[in-house]
Amino acid sequence: MRLLRHLVVLALVLPWLAHAADLPKNLEPLPEAPPPPGYENTPEPEVTITKKGEDTIEEYRMNGELYMMKVTPAHGVPYYLTKDDEQSDWARSNGPTPPISIPKWVLFRF
Repeated sequence: MRLLRHLVVLALVLPWLAHAADLPKNLEPLPEAPPPPGYENTPEPEVTITKKGEDTIEEYRMNGELYMMKVTPAHGVPYYLTKDDEQSDWARSNGPTPPISIPKWVLFRF
């Protein structure tokens, strides 16, 4: 049993020692990677807060297009109205799970 234990430890340590012997002595860390292109120019959504009666409505716009609204009623739980694309209707979500959003990519715009 002891021999088996020593063989297992030796089998685990030998590859590590062989790898450590091959490393050069003058290693330096790599420089910090630059951010991906276009990352620093990512637009923030424009948020407009309006009051309708006692309800508060926050409108979220990206490039001037309204894509989400957060409605906070005077009494009750806030809920969100989201729009997947220009042709779809508003979908309400208020639960712990986000609504199912089908991926739709714009490949060409004429």
